[in-house]
Amino acid sequence: MKTLKLKASRKIQLKTMKDSIVILCGGGPAPGINTVISSVGKVFLKNGYRVIGMHEGYKGLFSDNPETIELDFPFLDGIFSKGGSSLKMSRFKPKDTDFNTNFFVKNNVKLLVTIGGDDTASTANRIAKYLEDNQISISNIHVPKTIDNDLPLPVGSPTFGFHSAKNEGVRIATTVYEDARTSQNWFVLSAMGREAGHLAFGIGTSCHFPMIIIPEMFDKTDISAEKIANLVISSIIKRRILGLNYGAAIISEGVFHFMDQEEIESTGINFTYDAHGHPELFNVSKSHVFNMFIQRKIKSYKLNIGTRPVELGFGLRCCPPVAYDLDLCTMLGNGVYNLFKAGESKCMITVDPKGDASPLFLKDVEDENGKVRPRLVDINSEKVQTVMNNNLHYLCEEDLEAARAYLPDAENYLFKKILNWE
Repeated sequence: MKTLKLKASRKIQLKTMKDSIVILCGGGPAPGINTVISSVGKVFLKNGYRVIGMHEGYKGLFSDNPETIELDFPFLDGIFSKGGSSLKMSRFKPKDTDFNTNFFVKNNVKLLVTIGGDDTASTANRIAKYLEDNQISISNIHVPKTIDNDLPLPVGSPTFGFHSAKNEGVRIATTVYEDARTSQNWFVLSAMGREAGHLAFGIGTSCHFPMIIIPEMFDKTDISAEKIANLVISSIIKRRILGLNYGAAIISEGVFHFMDQEEIESTGINFTYDAHGHPELFNVSKSHVFNMFIQRKIKSYKLNIGTRPVELGFGLRCCPPVAYDLDLCTMLGNGVYNLFKAGESKCMITVDPKGDASPLFLKDVEDENGKVRPRLVDINSEKVQTVMNNNLHYLCEEDLEAARAYLPDAENYLFKKILNWE
């Protein structure tokens, strides 16, 4: 009898408790996270909900003593245009055995809003299924985030943070290119990008760099350190023939995802290794590694041409969002509320170029192994081919005679031959 009374008392308490939503962030930072948090929080506050911010992502959500913050309007109004994230982030990926219902029940949560990449979204779906199995009805809506722009959103819809990171990268890369012109030197830049080259291509195109190297270019040949070095040297020598002793090349770090471990280790860099014996690339400057490839090849020809490495890495992730992302993230935040009221759940939110929000379900973008397929640069598109054909500088057949003054085997440095595009 006492147990029944306690259960009845608990039901009454839940009925009278204010409905709430919880917002958490997973993965790494991207410009616009605070704008999403602010926009989601404001629209739910306006409609009578309690808004809870969860620190440390899923690690916090399932801990015995989660660190949370009550998100009120003054707080949300103060963060919307700031870079970084006001909610501490975590890459923690919980196992099914880590799940529990404690936080959701205790706080009468009606919606879990997750901000992150595909792993964060997949975990949110697992949590939703777990809660369903435990007779707890909670919606979950995911806001896709990455500066890599590699999530498979509808055509014309960038991931939030991409344009801001690109803008910051262009600001730095433009200064580097001016340094190259002023000092008559070459610079080798590396940009983030996992398997996709959107960021490197966007920055390189905006800055009129004479050489851009992204994984998608190697659609007809394997990626190797030698080919990367040869592409940059092809550009350097072409510019020499044109009377230009300076320049810059930008390379997407995503090329490493397609190189075997032996080749990476052959660079001579002192790597640290993970528990599986794989080199931990995040502990080294990728631009330094690329520069080593290039300098070794240049010195083998006894050429006195210096190249200097510049890393476009973590410095792009927490810059303030530009106007494009401020607008996009505001629409995403408002769209979360609209989808929630429409009864949508277990989905990512997308906003099309017209500003209309719609759900994107993971089952529609996963492969047969449950992995979300990355959105790659369309190397055969008119946009990309126009840049490759008109903006880049590299050796062609008509340059061979002049190029042999620097490279006795100049035919091995023909751009299209290196990529097997002939």
